[in-house]
Amino acid sequence: MWNKPEREAFTSRERKLIEAHRTPLQVQRFLRTIPYNWELEGGTLRSFREVMRRNTAHCLEAALAAAVILEQHGFPPLLLSFESKDLLDHVLFVFKERGRWGAIGRSRDLGLHGRKPHFRSLRDLAWSYFDTYVDYTGRILGYGLTNLYDLGGYDWRFSSRNMWKIENYLREIPHQPLPSSDKRYERLLERYKEFRKRKPTGHLTDYESRPHWML
Repeated sequence: MWNKPEREAFTSRERKLIEAHRTPLQVQRFLRTIPYNWELEGGTLRSFREVMRRNTAHCLEAALAAAVILEQHGFPPLLLSFESKDLLDHVLFVFKERGRWGAIGRSRDLGLHGRKPHFRSLRDLAWSYFDTYVDYTGRILGYGLTNLYDLGGYDWRFSSRNMWKIENYLREIPHQPLPSSDKRYERLLERYKEFRKRKPTGHLTDYESRPHWML
């Protein structure tokens, strides 16, 4: 088992942020204040320290940042990876409270952000993202859970380099299939297309899972 870093490992600014964000809801709200990392100058996979320094994050960077912050408050660094048919996968930090699963996420789409700790199983949590994942090309095919401690001594907290090892590792972990009907998917796809005809920008938010979004 790998131990969490001591307080002295963090900069003063990092410590202040960690001390001010002790719950998943607080961390989710913090991550929403960070501009989305569109990777306009090429792909990135930054550590918590680099996210703090650059003040931008995409989904996996945000999940890693959440893992570092909440590790300091007793949460294990668990990531949930989604496989999509268009290969545009999504990664969340996941946690348990009172026996129920919740998630923290950052995305271009509100429906792929966090979930309140409402779900009895990881499958139920993953399924809450199925509808909101459907856009022009996306469809969840499976989900996989990993603990960042499984990476051993790899520096996923403070590295100044892009951490492609984590991305490759998430591709390799076992993923459980998430079966879904073509009829449901096609209905959701047509709904999304109609929404985009009416509103080229903005978020589609009218989903059954909406009461469980953590925003």
